[in-house]
Amino acid sequence: MPERFERCERFDHFMARANAEYYATHDPYADFTTAPELTQVFGEILGAWARIVRQMLGSPENLILAEAGPGRGVLMADALRVFGPAQVHFIETSPRLRAEQALRVPNAIWCDSLEAVPAGPMILIANEFLDALPVRQFIRRSSGWMERFVADGGYVEQATEFPLPDDPENSVREINEPALAFVEQLARRGAIALLIDYGPLASAPGSSVQAIAQGKYANPLENPGSADLTAHVDFANLAAAATGAGADCQGPVKQNAFLTALGLPQRTDMLARKSPEMAENLRLAARRLTAPEAMGSLFKAMAICPKGFPPLPGFETL
Repeated sequence: MPERFERCERFDHFMARANAEYYATHDPYADFTTAPELTQVFGEILGAWARIVRQMLGSPENLILAEAGPGRGVLMADALRVFGPAQVHFIETSPRLRAEQALRVPNAIWCDSLEAVPAGPMILIANEFLDALPVRQFIRRSSGWMERFVADGGYVEQATEFPLPDDPENSVREINEPALAFVEQLARRGAIALLIDYGPLASAPGSSVQAIAQGKYANPLENPGSADLTAHVDFANLAAAATGAGADCQGPVKQNAFLTALGLPQRTDMLARKSPEMAENLRLAARRLTAPEAMGSLFKAMAICPKGFPPLPGFETL
């Protein structure tokens, strides 16, 4: 184990450093596949979503189209075909991924954080971004809540006064402080943000941290920096944080309902008719994105918008 991981450290610090090393030294798309990588239709319908939202905002000339965690830039490249020319800002820290993104969106502006994105009207898309942000982990023991630390490849527990629910003994709670701060910043700047990720509709106890290495599940505590560490997104907690900071939230809704409302089946069929050689792959990808037993129910979509903003595309029936 590298020396920098031998010390005892809080679990979220361990997760942050492990993921930073993983994304700096590995090709994550050798280990997993995200929705934009499955089908161009995903990015195209999100581009259509953003185009309608721009019209709802009055089509401001200084609008910023931003993406947090843009991966290889595939989603934005597909979205721009529908959205049209835009001032694109990518929130990305990995030099390796920035180079990939520059191949597909060469005129983008890169920022290390949301704070670095210039002020002004903004539409932000974040697909599978929040799940990679580090979580604190707590476990309930007979003596009270303990916080998990990591040392020598195992958990170490320390008593904590962090306020948590009165869950049964041995329950685990995860708190994603960077995700909470992120949505609060979006709320305070009056942005419209579309967040798509996996997690439950309601907050609940449970350990959800998982590691993927070489396309297979791995022990999150072993060989830090060699696997992608993620945790389920607590949408209810994020919605409470956003509304507490002065915004409105629409959703969360299941991904299959959201994508179907945006026209994913119709767009898929249209492309399949135009390109018969791609038809089977296009339809298989659409089923993977929407089938309840695949990504359709596990993944959710939620929007953050200014107070009193009209219903956004895909959220009209709420």
